[in-house]
Amino acid sequence: MVIARGEGNWLIDIEGQRYLDGVSSLWCNLHGHCHPKINDAIRRQLDQVSHVTSIGMGCATTATLARRLAEIAPGDLDHVFFSSDGSSAIEAALKMALQYWRQRKTREGDTNPSTKNRYVAFGSAYHGDTTGAVSLGDIPSFHRLFEAILFRPLRVTCPDRYRLPSGVSSETAAASYAGQLEKVLRSHAGEVAAVVIEPLVQGAAGMVMHPEGFLTRVRELCDRFDVLMIADEVATGFGRTGRMFACDHEAVVPDLLCLGKGLTGGYLPMAATIARRKVFDSFWGGRSDALQFCHGHSYSGNPLAAAAALASLDLLQSQGVLAAVVRKACRLREGLKAIADHAWVGDVRQCGLMVGVELVADRERRTRPAAGLEWGRQVC
Repeated sequence: MVIARGEGNWLIDIEGQRYLDGVSSLWCNLHGHCHPKINDAIRRQLDQVSHVTSIGMGCATTATLARRLAEIAPGDLDHVFFSSDGSSAIEAALKMALQYWRQRKTREGDTNPSTKNRYVAFGSAYHGDTTGAVSLGDIPSFHRLFEAILFRPLRVTCPDRYRLPSGVSSETAAASYAGQLEKVLRSHAGEVAAVVIEPLVQGAAGMVMHPEGFLTRVRELCDRFDVLMIADEVATGFGRTGRMFACDHEAVVPDLLCLGKGLTGGYLPMAATIARRKVFDSFWGGRSDALQFCHGHSYSGNPLAAAAALASLDLLQSQGVLAAVVRKACRLREGLKAIADHAWVGDVRQCGLMVGVELVADRERRTRPAAGLEWGRQVC
């Protein structure tokens, strides 16, 4: 399939066939292809400057985008570091967390390097395909081959509200899963730099939905055990769940927020890692203090991508897009009722416009289809 052009929700291939872009070009496209306002914003930027390095200088367009992101991000997530894709945003967050603890200890007068150099990740997690992101991931079919070059995080159970542990009900699920995380943090006190979580929905895991209130408990545990919280909203950000960010559903403010995919409305590669003030402050000092974050990408903060992102944010905030997502989610929920009782459908789960339909061989036992049957492929 070779695509020649796009119009709104449609893709047209080189033979003129039309396809509904139901996966939004891998969850990147927010407003449709060839949107006139985003097209115009990029054209205007082309007449000014197409790229400026973010090392030692910057661009007004990119600075404006950083300010806008700080305004819409939860709480005091005020400081923006740009990169090229979601995996890169995660890599930056991992390194920021490690360096934060080293430098915070130094500022407090502790001459010993911090021992906080481990990460907690969840079962069936997916955070991207660069080495650090793969290390956090837990999808064997994606990552098995590269095990020799990965670091090993502390792993806790995927907080799946459909496949609950024995003896756990939907009412007690959030507390049960949080209890497992608490045990790990308690057992490894002084070692953990950060907990990394896909808030509310683990996409590549099979659209796994977390129990309500679980995200809040993760935030509370990170505070109690003095651990940073990294929220991977590369997939869930910019309205997919019905709020600007998934964290907004439970009024949670992570210490580092990773964004990508929909940031530019599906136009150009760009990602961002947004840090709270306390994290940023540990990197602030004079030249001789050597506290700077030694990390960057050649095209970080690209002005063309920033122009597209600003136009996309204008559309998100001025045309009732988020309210429309809620209405569309309700319509989608009604439509999905037609298959909810199918003998091979075990669960239909939804968070905004993110939906998972789990196929099972037995509804009562929730048994998965036998390997090799490729039910998903057959449904497609």
